[in-house]
Amino acid sequence: MALISGGTIIRSVSLFHLTLAYFFLNAPHRLGDQNLVFILGEAMGLPHVQAFDLPSAPSSFLAAVLAFLGISDLMAAALPDEISKYHWGNQGMSPPFRVITHPLTSTAPIRLLFFFCLTAYTYLAPTPAGSKSAAASSSSGLTRSHTPAAGNGLKNGMVFTWAFVEMVTWFWVYVTLRDERREASAKLTAKRKAEEDSL
Repeated sequence: MALISGGTIIRSVSLFHLTLAYFFLNAPHRLGDQNLVFILGEAMGLPHVQAFDLPSAPSSFLAAVLAFLGISDLMAAALPDEISKYHWGNQGMSPPFRVITHPLTSTAPIRLLFFFCLTAYTYLAPTPAGSKSAAASSSSGLTRSHTPAAGNGLKNGMVFTWAFVEMVTWFWVYVTLRDERREASAKLTAKRKAEEDSL
């Protein structure tokens, strides 16, 4: 049995999203100045983002998206237990219909895959021209051909830190829900066996 249930982790992530929304709306510079953002950004050789020094239209939009995500996740986590577990990642048999479902039709695996791809892209995509890591690689003689891409705005320490933390958290949710499903299945099997033995 997991120490922290999947529902508790999901509610915590939802409150984390609401907290991020508040800071992106009121004081986005506080997020960019966090030690975790600085350490992970520097460790990966990603530039520090300057766009969030003052509240702006993009930071307000990001706050609205994160608030929507947090509220909708809180509502989905508040559903009855069977429906909530099925929605978040209970692969296998769905409770009312006993239909086999594909593992990637649930929310937790989809988010895990998305944040894994975002983290990988942020780290592996070509470095934007003018950043610290691009200057370091060109001064050391290791130049990469760089064509400006639409995703260059994602290549910074804040996006990498957010995507990495989300990826780790959604992996934790996925594993916890899978263990809870396995335990529920074992209990159901034991109950059926006890009923058969009593007959």
